[in-house]
Amino acid sequence: MTGPASESKPLLSFEPLVEGVLINRYKRFLADVELSNGQQITAHCANTGPMTGVLIPGQRVRLRHAPSPKRKLAWTWEQAEVPGVDGTPCWVGINTALPNRLIRAAIEAGHLDQQLGPIAGIRPEVPYGVKRRSRIDLLLTPAESNPDPRAIYLEVKNTTWTDGTTALFPDTVTERGQKHLLEMMGVLPEARAVLVPCLSRADVKAFAPGDAADPRYGELFREAVKTGVEVLPCCFRYGLNSIRWESLRPLIQVSSSVSIRT
Repeated sequence: MTGPASESKPLLSFEPLVEGVLINRYKRFLADVELSNGQQITAHCANTGPMTGVLIPGQRVRLRHAPSPKRKLAWTWEQAEVPGVDGTPCWVGINTALPNRLIRAAIEAGHLDQQLGPIAGIRPEVPYGVKRRSRIDLLLTPAESNPDPRAIYLEVKNTTWTDGTTALFPDTVTERGQKHLLEMMGVLPEARAVLVPCLSRADVKAFAPGDAADPRYGELFREAVKTGVEVLPCCFRYGLNSIRWESLRPLIQVSSSVSIRT
């Protein structure tokens, strides 16, 4: 395991993001933001969920500016600042298109060697499940030196909702997420199934299923763990121009009594 995030190299680096203040998110995919120079722009919001606890008009946000003739919008909303669980402001990654790339980078950097063993290959979006109608986020091929030769089906879930210091997924009913749990159980025992909650905020200390938002998901989650699905909650720290590995966080399986907060 690596040291504190401040001592580790960034997993992902990028051009510094542009800061502004959120005015409103609407039609799921759109967000109006006022930049520091007073300009108001419309950004693409890649997170179509309710964004419970992190959608706060008036909060500071960070945007990526990437104008292109192929893009309808030049701006993409990447991060949101929220009151951290310890009272300190915390930047949260809200772009749901990023976690797959982030988890792949963590695997390639060796942060999950102890849990997964040596990996020879990684393939994204591989068809599997009933009639191969689903796609697994990452299919890992173990190296010859891996003590477990089975293929590893790895599903990533971006996680931003919290109750106290515990990160929770999902924050709304997700029939798609329920289906993924069933199909991951279906690859056992011929292959390994690994669920990776991508904890996209550095202030959380543990992970649990979000029973208050989706009780059925919580039931299936515990059934999946009992059946043999492995859960690796991976925590990251989001910065202005980089994202760093924090650590694995422990899993709490008990039924959550939290209620939805907006």
